[in-house]
Amino acid sequence: MPTPVNVAVTYYSSTGTVSTIAKAIAKDAEAAGAQVRLRKVAELAPQAAVNSNPAWAEHAKATADIPEASPDDMVWADAVILGTPTRYGNVTAQLKQFLDTLGGLWQAGQLADKVYSGFTASSTAHGGQESTLLALYNTIHHFGGILVPPGYTDATKFIDGNPYGTSHVSGQGDIPVAEQTLTAARVQTERVVKFTRALKAGLAAENAES
Repeated sequence: MPTPVNVAVTYYSSTGTVSTIAKAIAKDAEAAGAQVRLRKVAELAPQAAVNSNPAWAEHAKATADIPEASPDDMVWADAVILGTPTRYGNVTAQLKQFLDTLGGLWQAGQLADKVYSGFTASSTAHGGQESTLLALYNTIHHFGGILVPPGYTDATKFIDGNPYGTSHVSGQGDIPVAEQTLTAARVQTERVVKFTRALKAGLAAENAES
């Protein structure tokens, strides 16, 4: 029987692009045999700001049933796949705020030795996708986490071209998530589940022997 794997897909999305990718990753993880928690982080923007953008307001309403991320999700997870749109080449304030609440878990060593990976979206091809993922991964180094990026480990990665994580160019919200991005998400997710399972099984065997 395969080693059970818990995957938390934790993300922020304002108008829906990253949310679409997150949902695809959650389904891919389930298809790979993992138990999955799909979680959005809390919105920090005032309601007036959300209401000022029809796409933002519509997406907030459409995803109202998705639970908000909590520290317990991080403890539960063997692997965490984090998603954020780019904000000036960095992660969103909303996702950063969630990560900043995890200090107690970090001090207790409860964020270490888990697998982490990330995904993102930007308006343009050079809108900060790589720097956003690298900035996100800086946090994982502090956690003592184990990074599992997609790399160029599948032929399709030479098409989408981003070894750091799944990424999508959304334009002004008028370029929908399509097959190239969904394929990248599947490749990354399957790799995360595969190596999380191997790591967990190996650690269990080592502990049984000691």
